[in-house]
Amino acid sequence: MFRFLNAGESHGKALTVIVDGYPSNVKVDKNKIDQELSRRQKGYGRGGRMQIEKDTVEIISGIRFGISLGTPITLLVKNRDWENWTDIMDPEGKPTQKKQIVEPRPGHADLVGGIKYGFYDLRNILERASARETTTRVAVGALCKILLEDVGINIGSYILSIGEMRLEERDYGSLSLEERFANAEMSELRLAVAGKDEEFKDYIDRAKKEGESLGGIFEIYATGVPIGLGSYSQWDSRLDGKIAQAVMSIQAIKGVEIGQGFALASKVGSMAHDEIFWEEDRGFYRKTNRAGGLEGGMTNGEPIIVRAGMKPIPTLMRQKSLQSVNVVTKEPFVAAKERSDITAVPAAAVVAESMLAFVLVREILEKFGSDNWIHIKQRIEEYREYTRRY
Repeated sequence: MFRFLNAGESHGKALTVIVDGYPSNVKVDKNKIDQELSRRQKGYGRGGRMQIEKDTVEIISGIRFGISLGTPITLLVKNRDWENWTDIMDPEGKPTQKKQIVEPRPGHADLVGGIKYGFYDLRNILERASARETTTRVAVGALCKILLEDVGINIGSYILSIGEMRLEERDYGSLSLEERFANAEMSELRLAVAGKDEEFKDYIDRAKKEGESLGGIFEIYATGVPIGLGSYSQWDSRLDGKIAQAVMSIQAIKGVEIGQGFALASKVGSMAHDEIFWEEDRGFYRKTNRAGGLEGGMTNGEPIIVRAGMKPIPTLMRQKSLQSVNVVTKEPFVAAKERSDITAVPAAAVVAESMLAFVLVREILEKFGSDNWIHIKQRIEEYREYTRRY
C-alpha cells in the first residue's frame, strides 16, 4: 500500500513526512523535490512568510546514492522561522501566554478545533491546521512525479480566475494543456493565458487596499494516463471519488469537479458524452473530453481534467474585519489582523498537482505491483500495448 504520513506545526522546528510503499530502483533527484517546493512558494499576493521560508528538503532515509531502496522514505523540511518561536512552540518547555490565541477567526479551524480537542489556546489548533502543512505534500508529489514522468505521464496546473477576474474560454480554449501550463510557469499568477498578469495584479492590489482577500479557480491535468486505473466495482474504488477527496483535502478548497462537471447538468445527453472512435495505430479514443478522462470511476485514456474552487483566505485586514467571540470571556470582538496574504490560489494549484500525482501513483502501484520499479515499468509497457491491440 502506497501512503504517506506527515507531521509538524507551522512554526515548529520542522515539517516531516514518511512515504511508505515507494518502489525500489527509482532514480531520485533532490533538486527535483526542491524545485517543486519552490513552485509552491511563488505567486503574486503571497505573504511575508514566503520571504522567510526558502524551503529545501533533507532526505533522511529510504534513498542511497540517489536510488530508492523500496523502504520508507523520510523527508524533512526545516522551518527557518523556528528561531523566533523556540519559547512559544517548545515541545518540552513551560507554558507561556506569549502569542496565545483565544479569539477564533471566522473561516478557520480555530473554534471547532478548540471545542473538539479541548483547548482554549487556539494556537494548538491553527499551528497544524495551517496550509504550511502542504509543504510536505508537495515533497511527496515530487517523488510521485518522478515515477509518473518515467512512464510518460505528465501533470500540470494553471489558473482560470482570481476573485471576479476570469480568463475567457475563447482565450484559452484553443490552447493545448501543455501550452496553458507553459504560460502558467512563466506567470506570477500561474495564468493559463500569457500577457494577462498586470491586469490581474492590479485587481489584487485593489483588493489589498480594501482589506479584502481573494479566492479563485484552477485546473490540474494529467496526460499519458493508461486506460483502466480505478474501478467501478465498489464506491470507494472509483478513481474520480479518490481524486476529488484528495483535492478537497487541501486547505480552503470548497469545490471540485471532473471534466465539464456542473456544466454537464444543463446539457442534453447528446452533447454531454464523448463519442468513441478507433484507429489501428492508437486503438480506442475520443475526439472530445467532456468526462475529464474518467468514465465509470476509471481512466479512459484521455487527459484527466480536474477543476477546483478555492475560497478567499478568511483572515482579513483591519478595514474588512469579521465579528467573532472570545472563547474565554465570551465577549464579542472584531477579528482584525494586519497581514499581506491576499490570495494563495497559485500555490494551491501546485499542491493539487501533488495530490493528483499521489493518487495516480497509488493506483498504478496497485495495478502493476509495488516492489521493483524496473519490473513495474515493464508491466506498464506491456499493458499499454495490450490496450492498443484490444
